Amino acid sequence: MQKEFSVCFSQNNMTSRDPASNQLLEFSSKQGTKPESITTSGGNPVPEKDASLTVGYHGPTLLQDWVLIDELAHFSRERIPERVVHAKGAGAFGYFEVTHDITKYTAAKVFSEIGKKTPIAVRYSQVAGEMGYSDTVRDFRGFAIKFYTEDGIWDLVGNNFPVFFVKDAALFPTFIHVLKRNPTTHIRPDYDMFWDFITLREESMHSVLMMFADRGIPDSYRKMHGYGANTFAFVNAHGKVVYCKFHYLTIQGIGYLKSDKAEKLAGSDPDYLIRDLYNAIESGKYPSWNMYVQIMTVEQAAKSTYDPFDDSKVWLHADYPLIPVGRFVLNKNPTNYFAEVEQIAFDVSHLIPGIEPSPDRMLQGRLFNYGDTHRYRLGVNNTQLPVNSPFKVNNYQRDGRNSLQSQSGAPVYHPNSFKGPEEDKRAKALSPIWPLVGDAQRLDNGNDDNYTQPRLLYQRVLKPLERGRLIDNIVSWLQYANSVLQERAIINFSKVDEDLGRRIRESLHSKSHAQVDL
Repeated sequence: MQKEFSVCFSQNNMTSRDPASNQLLEFSSKQGTKPESITTSGGNPVPEKDASLTVGYHGPTLLQDWVLIDELAHFSRERIPERVVHAKGAGAFGYFEVTHDITKYTAAKVFSEIGKKTPIAVRYSQVAGEMGYSDTVRDFRGFAIKFYTEDGIWDLVGNNFPVFFVKDAALFPTFIHVLKRNPTTHIRPDYDMFWDFITLREESMHSVLMMFADRGIPDSYRKMHGYGANTFAFVNAHGKVVYCKFHYLTIQGIGYLKSDKAEKLAGSDPDYLIRDLYNAIESGKYPSWNMYVQIMTVEQAAKSTYDPFDDSKVWLHADYPLIPVGRFVLNKNPTNYFAEVEQIAFDVSHLIPGIEPSPDRMLQGRLFNYGDTHRYRLGVNNTQLPVNSPFKVNNYQRDGRNSLQSQSGAPVYHPNSFKGPEEDKRAKALSPIWPLVGDAQRLDNGNDDNYTQPRLLYQRVLKPLERGRLIDNIVSWLQYANSVLQERAIINFSKVDEDLGRRIRESLHSKSHAQVDL
C-alpha cells in the first residue's frame, strides 16, 4: 500500500511543483523497492519505532527502553546556539575559476593561473534577525565564501553592501544590539534604539542610505552583489605589499523587492530567498558572479585624502578601477542543511599565504570575533567538521569537544625530535614586515568626513525615482521614533543633501497629519 501510494503520488505531482516542494518525492524515487532498516545512533537495529516499552497497556515506561532513550536524548540536543548575527541563511556549493592574471599582486595559490578551479561553499544570510526571521525584511545581507584551497581554507566574509555602519570593532556589539530585540519589550525593531544610535554615529550614514534604498531588500540571493567590505593586503612572490578590496558582481543582474511586495511575501512565503536559490540550482540555472579587486599601493594609501582602512567608505572606482579576477558558479545544493549550512563556520582569520590583514579596525576585531563565536557554537574543534575543512590538518592541537582527528600519533609538542610538522618556508617568506609607528591610545575615528560619499551616492548614483523610494523607506521607520530623534535624523540627512532633509521632514509632517485625521 505504501509503495503504491508513493508511486502514484510521485507521478501525479513531480512535474507540477517546484524542486524544493518535490524534495521528498525525489528522495523516494531514488530508493529501492525495500526501505532500509531503522537504527539507533549507534547503528543498532530498531525493533519497534512507534511504541515505547511499557509494563502492560497502561503501565509505566521502562528505563531500559534504550531505543526511546536514544531518541529523546538526541531530540533534546538537536539545536545548537544560533549565530548571534547572520542566524538565518541559505547555502550552496560550486567552484571559483581564475579568468585573469593577478599574480603581480599576490602569490596566493588560488589565483596562480588562468583556468584554475577551486571548490567553494557560499552562505547568504539575514543579519539582524533570528532563525525564524522572514527573508524579505529590510536588512543588509551576509555574503560569505569559503575557498577550499591547497593552502587550506580561505574565508572571504562580506555583505551585499560595499560599506559597513561602524568603523571600529569596539562599536560592533552595541550596533548589533540596536538591530536586535529590545531586551525589555522583546520587540524588534525598536525604532528609538535604532535611530538614536544611527544619528549619534554619523559614519553610519553611508550604510543607512544603502539599506533604505532599493537594494535593501533583494529579490533573490542570485541577484545581489557581494563585497569583502574590509580592506585586505596582497603579497606577491617578491614580497611586495599592496592593499585590496574584493567585489563579486552578479551576472544575473540586480533584482530588488519594493516594500509593499516584500511585506506581503514576509507573510505568505517567509523563506522566499532560500526557496529561490534552491530551486534555481536544482533546475540547472546555476547562478554566477564575476570577481574583481581594487588595488591601492602602500604609497597611495599614505597620501589618500580619506582613510583607506575605513570600512564606512568606498574606494572611488575612478581612482581605483575594478580589476577582473575570475568568476564563481554555484551548481550544487546542500544535501543536509544542518551539517552543511548551519554548521559551516566562516572565519576571516582563515587567510592563505599571499593574503594578509590590513590596519582596518573592523577587520582587526573580526579576526578574533568570528573564530571565537564558532568555538562557542560548535566547539573548539569546529574546523574538523567536513564542511569547514576536508583536509588533513597538521598541528599541535589535540582533544576537546568533538575531536575527530588523532593526527596518526604525531607529537603534541614543538620543538620535537620525532618528525612533527614544521613551519612552512613559503608562508614565512610571504609574511611581510609591517613597520609600525605611533603611541598606543584609543582614538575615536568616527569624526572623519562622513558625508561626502553619502552625498555622491544620493546626488549622482540614485535616480529621481530611486530617491523617492529611499525617502519613503526611511520615513517608514523614522515615523515611529520619538520627535527628538526624528529631528536629529533630519539634521543628519540634511548634511548629506538639504533637499533630502527637507523631503524627509515634509513626508513625516504629512504622515503625522494623516494620523491625526484618522
